Amino acid sequence: MHQMIDDPLLVVIPLALLIGTILVGMAARNLLFRAVRRWAKGADSHLDQLFIETLRGPIMLWAIILGLHIATQNSEIPSRYLQYIPHTLTALWGLSFTIAASHFAGNMVRFYGNHAAGVRSVTSLSEKLVQFSILIVGVMWLLKVVFSISLTPVLTTLGVGGLAVALALQDTLSNLFAGFYVSVSGLVRIGDYIRLNSGEEGFIADINWRCTTMRTRVNNLIVIPNNKLGQAIYTNYFLPDGRMVTSILCGVGGESDIDVVEKLLMEEGQSAASDVASVLADPPPTVRFNPGPWNSSLIFQLVFSVNQFSDVPTARSDMRKRVFKRLRKEGIVVSFPTATTPGANDFPGD
Repeated sequence: MHQMIDDPLLVVIPLALLIGTILVGMAARNLLFRAVRRWAKGADSHLDQLFIETLRGPIMLWAIILGLHIATQNSEIPSRYLQYIPHTLTALWGLSFTIAASHFAGNMVRFYGNHAAGVRSVTSLSEKLVQFSILIVGVMWLLKVVFSISLTPVLTTLGVGGLAVALALQDTLSNLFAGFYVSVSGLVRIGDYIRLNSGEEGFIADINWRCTTMRTRVNNLIVIPNNKLGQAIYTNYFLPDGRMVTSILCGVGGESDIDVVEKLLMEEGQSAASDVASVLADPPPTVRFNPGPWNSSLIFQLVFSVNQFSDVPTARSDMRKRVFKRLRKEGIVVSFPTATTPGANDFPGD
């Protein structure tokens, strides 16, 4: 200690090496990020943000670890203490690299899942499983390579302890495996609109390790434990594809000519298929005299298809306006039945 005080260079040189290494790391990081941005701009890619977000912090940490290594190797620290520093710094480097790789892999899964053709948004559970797998591999590498610990006793201990943990966390593990099954089955995807047999319905917002969240059409959140969703009977309005059949009911006066009304409704349905973006021409609209006579009115059902479930309310509204204007123009008394009329709730979406 007295030697260090008497000779300031013994402190100044290691400190200068540490600061110099950190500054070099900062400069290298800026040059690297600048090159990545130029590449991404030329390649019309958004991976630069993913790369920079993942490595902004770890690169500085690695520079500090390298600086500490260089500084300590060029210091007067006694050899009996110095022998522990390389192993400690190696462990820190391995742990930080594992965390960075886990974070990067999770971001990659989310990025490609959100941009791949035909694939909907990736669930939180899928992202976390990828990150957790990389963390496990990294920790095993640290134990085996850095600390020279045999993995066989560790795995044996984990296997025995895992039985006790599994018994204590039955509900948690049940939700985890159910969530994994729901994610990989493809029967429920982010953005799908589902209705459970218990009555809850909404758009799937996310599937995580414990529960599935649904966003209702009035923007509330429904939370369902994964094991309940795995056992539930539900209707997915986005499978096998997004197209959906819906209908409106239209009532006219009892004295109206049913053939004329049917012809007019068919004309409006066919013209809507070309004028309204959400209404499909294939399959073509159809008109049914259903439920027919009701409370001195004649009730018809105009059936048509839309692109997806979220188009149903708007498409029904547009179709009702078109039908109402056309029938009034033709001098036909019009009334739209309420939900108490038979057949009014045959199709969801209002």
